[in-house]
Amino acid sequence: MSQHQPSEFSLTVTTEPTTLTVYVAGELDYDTGDDLVTAFAGHLGRHPAPREVRLDFRHLTWIDSSGLAALLMIHRHAGAVGAELRLDNRPGFLDDRLRLTNVFEHLVGPGRFSDPGASRADGDATRLGVT
Repeated sequence: MSQHQPSEFSLTVTTEPTTLTVYVAGELDYDTGDDLVTAFAGHLGRHPAPREVRLDFRHLTWIDSSGLAALLMIHRHAGAVGAELRLDNRPGFLDDRLRLTNVFEHLVGPGRFSDPGASRADGDATRLGVT
């Protein structure tokens, strides 16, 4: 029986005058979800409130229910400062989890789909998904 080796988790944060972008790599789960929320909240506290918050998941390898809870918390924090949350470059398994837990439209918005391989001009990945 082989043991699962978790992918190393990392966050990279960039700020622009009106945008805060967090690049998430590895597994977003019970062990790392709080790290994402803490890093995000810390940046909100140190910088003027952004109008847009972007989470880039191009290097996400896994997400569990604790990771989903972290996304919901970030959505709440972003909304509290009047920022729009964007989930960019979502892998298919992330969209599947968001739909399975009925939070896809809450976090992504109606009519926005994901495709790991194709990006729209606004930076979102697009794919026709199963609803």
